[in-house]
Order: sequence, then C-alpha cells, then structure tokens
Amino acid sequence: MLSLLTSCSPATEKKADATEVKVNTVSTSGTEKNTIPKSDIPDDFSALIPIDVLNSKSTNVYEKYGIEFSGNCYSCDLASLSVTKDKMVWTNICDENDTFKIDKFSFSTEGSKTVLKTAERTYTVTQIDKAPVYELVVEGEKLELHNKRVSRYFTTKKALPLFKEHDCGDFEG
Repeated sequence: MLSLLTSCSPATEKKADATEVKVNTVSTSGTEKNTIPKSDIPDDFSALIPIDVLNSKSTNVYEKYGIEFSGNCYSCDLASLSVTKDKMVWTNICDENDTFKIDKFSFSTEGSKTVLKTAERTYTVTQIDKAPVYELVVEGEKLELHNKRVSRYFTTKKALPLFKEHDCGDFEG
C-alpha cells in the first residue's frame, strides 16, 4: 500500500493535498462548521438531566451517579440542557418556563466528545459511560444563569429511572 502512495502521479498528489486542506478548514473554521449538517448532534442531547456523583467508590454506574437531592428537590436550582440543531436551552429543573436560550453556536463531534462553541464560551460534552453519563466542561466566560445551576454530569431523561437515586421520593420540599 505504501509503495502505491509513493508511486502516484503528481496529479494524484495534488488531489490528496486538496482533501487534506479541506478537512483542516472544516475542523478549524467556525463558518465552515455551520455547513456541516446539524443532525450530527447526538439525539441524546435533546433532553439532558443533571446528575451528580453519589458514591464515588461504586463500580455500578447506576449507584455511582444519581440526582443531586438538594438541587432537584430542595433548592430547585439545577439546570437541564437541551441541544438541538438550532439552539441550546438551559431550563430550571423545577420550572420548565424558566429558560435561557442560545441560538448562535457551532459544533463538532469526534468519537464520544461533542464541542459546542459560542462567542463567549466552549461547552465540551463527553460521554464517560454507556449508561449514558455525560461530563460537561465549560470554558471561557463564566456562565451565570439565574436559578439555573449547571451540573458537571448529565444523563438522558430516558435513562434517569435506571439510576438508584432518580427522584425526590416522598420529599415535599
């Protein structure tokens, strides 16, 4: 295979160079990223629910993570996240009308990592377990959302019932 590449004609070499440049342009240019179909955003991202590490020593992901009782049941100050093809929406976990929307962003996905970029910050969402559990890292300007505290870990709405601690139980606030 290597001998085939080294024996290529100059015209073939030019095609390879052009392809290489195009790939680099797509991966580094914000305007080019917008031409990538937005359907590449994982479907799971349409309803991410905040969770926390409850038992760091557990090897069972459904016992290791679960809802943060205080933020979900007592102070009700956590934010869920929804990312679709044209917007990111942070929503207070206890009040679906309390939202913060971002509609100008670009994204890239590589393996288990999705990077969402706005002018102010970069959001990196990495799937760290197949359960699924996602880790969010926010870089750039501090994200200050009134009554919507951003969690480090998330799971999908569909997977939440699988976790040992998945609701507020009999707590009535």
